[in-house]
Amino acid sequence: MLTKEEYLAKMKAQLDEWQVDLEALGAKAGEVSDDAKAKVHEQIAELRAKWDEGHARREEITNAADEKWEELKDDAEVKWEEFKVGVKDSIERVKSYFS
Repeated sequence: MLTKEEYLAKMKAQLDEWQVDLEALGAKAGEVSDDAKAKVHEQIAELRAKWDEGHARREEITNAADEKWEELKDDAEVKWEEFKVGVKDSIERVKSYFS
């Protein structure tokens, strides 16, 4: 199991990667048909909300006392893995509008 610091670093790296993806998807949003633009922008807004949620979870863990981390870590890992799957699916859904 990762230490709190390692876990936070892993979360930060993932959030940073998603931020780059969001920026790239936002830049490509102008390339889709007018019919698809509303859907793409809606999906990107949902992704931004998920990014905000992930950032909030990271802040919660950052602010948790080290002894509280011991209680949180197993549940945090399960929730983060589920969260990653949801974000990945959302990113793929947005990308499908560009192909």
